[in-house]
Amino acid sequence: MKVAIPSRDGHVDDHFGHCEYYTIYEIDSDKNIRNTYTVQSPEGCGCKSNIASTLNADGVTVMLAGNIGQGAFNKLGASGISVVRGCSGAVDEVIASYLKGNLTDNAQMCDHHDCHNDEASAINVDSLRLV
Repeated sequence: MKVAIPSRDGHVDDHFGHCEYYTIYEIDSDKNIRNTYTVQSPEGCGCKSNIASTLNADGVTVMLAGNIGQGAFNKLGASGISVVRGCSGAVDEVIASYLKGNLTDNAQMCDHHDCHNDEASAINVDSLRLV
């Protein structure tokens, strides 16, 4: 399985379509990280770029995102990529929380291109209680 996280400076970028790059994690069947690499983000908005098909061709099946618009969410879904919205924090901590089953989708959509939904709605891995 491969998981992508829209990233900037080692953290989840708060807007999917404006991230600097995507951090890709290759996960084995025992939920261990086997490899990590980055894919540069294309120019422009996530819903108007080719990133969904690019990530799909690379084998990505899960996206752990901060804020994301309906168009990008739909394109990822149509490409077979499930999206968990509302993530924030360091990407290594976010993937660790996901692999432990501690992340859930906040079901919020960004409704405009300059979206910065209030931070209270985001999942911050620093505040998660790990079980």
